[in-house]
Amino acid sequence: MASAIGIQQKIILETIRATDQGEWKLLILDGGSQKLVDGVVKEDDILELNVTNIERIEDRRQANKEMDVVYLLSPLPHIVDCLKADLGRRLYRRSFIIWTSPPRSDLQSCLDQSTSARQQIVHASVLNIDYYPRESHLITFRDPWSFPTLYHPACNQLVKQHMEDLAEKIVSMCVSLGEYPTIRYFDPRTQSHEARVLCSHLARFVQTELDEYAKFNHDFPPPSPRPRGLLIITDRTMDLFAPLVHEFTYQAMVHDLLPLVEADKIYYKSLESQPGMAQKGKEQEISEKDGIWVKYRHLHMKDLLDELVKDFDTFKKQNPEFANSDNPATINTIKDMLAGLPKYQEGKEAYSLHLSMTQDAMTVFQERRLADVASVEQSLATGLDEDYKKPKNLADQVIRLLDDDAIHFPDRLRLIIQYLLYRDGLLPMDISKLLAHARLPAQDSEVIYNLELLGAHITRVLKDSRPVAQYQFGKKEAPLSSANESGLSRFEPALKFVLEEFSRGTLDQSLFPFTKPHLDAAEGLMGQENVSQASLRSAKPTWARTRPSNTGPKQRIIVFMAGGATYSESRACYEASQYLDKDIYLSTTHMLTPSLYLRQVGDLSVDRRRLDLPADRPKPRAPDHLFEKDTPLPPPPPSSSKDTKVQPPTDDMRRMRMGDDGARSKAANGTSHDHRLPPLQSSSARGRLTKDREKDGEKKKKLHFFSSKK
Repeated sequence: MASAIGIQQKIILETIRATDQGEWKLLILDGGSQKLVDGVVKEDDILELNVTNIERIEDRRQANKEMDVVYLLSPLPHIVDCLKADLGRRLYRRSFIIWTSPPRSDLQSCLDQSTSARQQIVHASVLNIDYYPRESHLITFRDPWSFPTLYHPACNQLVKQHMEDLAEKIVSMCVSLGEYPTIRYFDPRTQSHEARVLCSHLARFVQTELDEYAKFNHDFPPPSPRPRGLLIITDRTMDLFAPLVHEFTYQAMVHDLLPLVEADKIYYKSLESQPGMAQKGKEQEISEKDGIWVKYRHLHMKDLLDELVKDFDTFKKQNPEFANSDNPATINTIKDMLAGLPKYQEGKEAYSLHLSMTQDAMTVFQERRLADVASVEQSLATGLDEDYKKPKNLADQVIRLLDDDAIHFPDRLRLIIQYLLYRDGLLPMDISKLLAHARLPAQDSEVIYNLELLGAHITRVLKDSRPVAQYQFGKKEAPLSSANESGLSRFEPALKFVLEEFSRGTLDQSLFPFTKPHLDAAEGLMGQENVSQASLRSAKPTWARTRPSNTGPKQRIIVFMAGGATYSESRACYEASQYLDKDIYLSTTHMLTPSLYLRQVGDLSVDRRRLDLPADRPKPRAPDHLFEKDTPLPPPPPSSSKDTKVQPPTDDMRRMRMGDDGARSKAANGTSHDHRLPPLQSSSARGRLTKDREKDGEKKKKLHFFSSKK
């Protein structure tokens, strides 16, 4: 399966390589494009493409009028102003412009009308890479402000422009993947909240953008033997349980329970310092480069501990230093052995990181009595008890946990919300009683009532005739085999059932209609394979043994979830890719943890001015120093006499020695001036400079233009 990281990396490197091919050049980035490049490309890989230096367009830079420049920029108004300032000052010889996404027509017209731009821009192109691949099949837009923009009542006037921006990013993603997909979208017509029409509007924006792109780019989509892809557009209102239920697979659990540092990259700080474990307070990156993380992030925690022990047993057999050790591998023995592995530093740090996270997560699990909490949560979220029957006495179980001092306050809030969702609303007096039992602060009640903006039914009247809401995607059936089934992991996100029903060809067209039903409906329902309804967590379902292998290209399914996606949904997409034989990519505005979700739902009732939305901030401006005029060179000193003839510098030439670096022309006052820049080297001269460039390599690497080393 093609990795989104590898696809974007290939696009960036091949474009830079093909631009001004064979010539030495500078690469100029802006803050936004630098984050895109930094996420997938190593600095050294760029410098090997005849790039002498990487600089920021917002920074002060020296002119180099004999060097070509490649601008890789975000099409934002202040960045276009920075570019115009560069062109107006003629800092470089020739300019090649690469946009990360299509510029607006007014920004393009501004450049087209500029005389300096017409004279200096040799070529301009668009890459369509305005998205952030976080994992091989997980893509985000790094836009947590999308949640309040879409759901806050005071942000209604921002929604249209925000949807247009989201549509452009979704189209960029489809273009990069080479897909012109059919589009289906979530349409909860039985709901009455304002956000119910969000997906239908966004789907039509995306369809329009895709059609326009195909109209003006005749090579799109590229020829491919793959079946035509599918784009499913949904949003956070489709599944309100997924951000609240405790998930005990490795990735979801550590993001929920541990204080991970999430910015452009993800880091973990160890909570404890023990022999063989990560040093307390030391930040260690969690990324796709970590093979242990990629291999085990979707394993249930109980299985992860066994696998780490098995891996270390294999490590012992492969290294004779440990061949004579008869001690069985346990977490403690592994820690002791790791403390004495100085020559296996890389492997030591990787195992140390995951042993630390595993132990810290299990410590939190036990301290917060999450086994008891999760047992009730699973019944609330699935509507079934551990025997897959209708649960009994759930109210008593919830109240007992709310009264327990050992239960963490955020866990109490999550329990109350899940009980309200399970009951499809309660009497206001009953809600007050639950809050009193939980002893939650007053502002937490705002979180509960704000869920109505996402379509939840929070309150009921005494004699409410409204029927209790049914599960839109059906309840989970009892597995054929319970060997690998955990009583604390019976819940599956709704997205898993959507993918399964699409693969069977039974996805409800009234719930997920097509944007072009008269053209796409027949194609979207043809050729879908019948897949058993057996649970993925069943031991060895029959379809896994009897289904014929398909060696042809897999159909790609792109899921976009507005308002944020959870790690349980990411896990479901990876697993569905395997047993449905599809290539599934999950894309979203941002990744949600339970704590972030509760905070963002609570913010839906605060004053908009307190949200600090990017749309409400002052518009960024190009730095003033870019418009400063270059200081003119001092005029030559006046001659003492008009009749004085210029004499050849015979004395200076007699004293000059070959190889003297200090031989420069001197001004009358004796100060050395050398304003000339080195000329662009020819291809033959560059061949002689290869060894010199290798010696200067270490000096270049000290320039660290990216946020972190790779």
